[in-house]
Amino acid sequence: MVDWVKLAQRSRLGRRLRLGALSVFLVAVSIPIAVPYIWMVMIAFTARRGMAETGTLWPALLVILVGLGIYGAAMLWLRRERLAIVMGVLTAFLLGLILLGQDLHLQNFRFMVNANIIDDLDGQGTVGERYPWVWEAFANSLLLASTQTVIVVTVSTLAAYYLSRFSFRGRNTFLQSLLVLQAFPAITLVIPIFLIVFWVGLLNTLYAPILVLTALELPFFIFIMKGFFDAVPWDIEMSAMTDGASRREAFWMVVLPQVRVGMIAIGVFAFIKGWEEYVFVNGLRTGESYWVMSTYLYYVREDVMGVDYGMVAAVAVLYVLPALILYLFCQKYLTQMTLGGVKG
Repeated sequence: MVDWVKLAQRSRLGRRLRLGALSVFLVAVSIPIAVPYIWMVMIAFTARRGMAETGTLWPALLVILVGLGIYGAAMLWLRRERLAIVMGVLTAFLLGLILLGQDLHLQNFRFMVNANIIDDLDGQGTVGERYPWVWEAFANSLLLASTQTVIVVTVSTLAAYYLSRFSFRGRNTFLQSLLVLQAFPAITLVIPIFLIVFWVGLLNTLYAPILVLTALELPFFIFIMKGFFDAVPWDIEMSAMTDGASRREAFWMVVLPQVRVGMIAIGVFAFIKGWEEYVFVNGLRTGESYWVMSTYLYYVREDVMGVDYGMVAAVAVLYVLPALILYLFCQKYLTQMTLGGVKG
């Protein structure tokens, strides 16, 4: 007689062990990528007198590994995600207070409340009067990335729909040119683009990098969105128009919801691209006409008294935060990206 109860228990135990081994493997391969970011955060919250030390990095890694271990064990044995998250975060928080509580401080974030941080004699200052307030650079970066994202999502969605649904002369050639445009490094166009921007009178304005980045990114995102529209069956659009909807209403109420995931995905990628851009943002200005977070982070490391690594890391943390928040809010849509059609 087969003992089905023991067989089921053995099967569940084997599955949990396999999932545990997979989790350990994923954590191991993520360490080379995660450690630099963890070190950056620890420098921002623990560095004193501008020094970058590794003394707090190893306790921080231990705290994170213990928290992940508690979370993974709770998921395997309790199978309650929210409870597992609470247990992992709470364990990491308490262990972090024990190991790192005396080293944590917010002094390196003083640039957020002081518009002009002047160099002092002991070298604790970094940002001088020649720099703007960080919130000015933050607002410019947010304006650049948001405006560019709106334009990219709108234009690529409409263009991709037209390319997917209509046939016209030169359509195949146009589609092939979209991929050819991505084959050349954009940095080779810095000088021609600079001259064009100068001739049209947009030099030293935020309009220049917005338009340039939009033009450089549109071909790839149009091609991506066309794939999403191609995956939407033509029948459901025809059914909507047969039921009395106009072409515009069918597009807005039937087709567009089917490609929402694709729109969110290209919106996230376009925002991150605009937020992190440095080459064209810095190359299309002369002097200090405007500041964004990428240029602010680059120049904040300059100091006649030496680099204040604590403040540089703190600026980097602020710089990374918007993109991280956007990704966390949209990750459920990004993980569901498929080119499939409709359900039911």
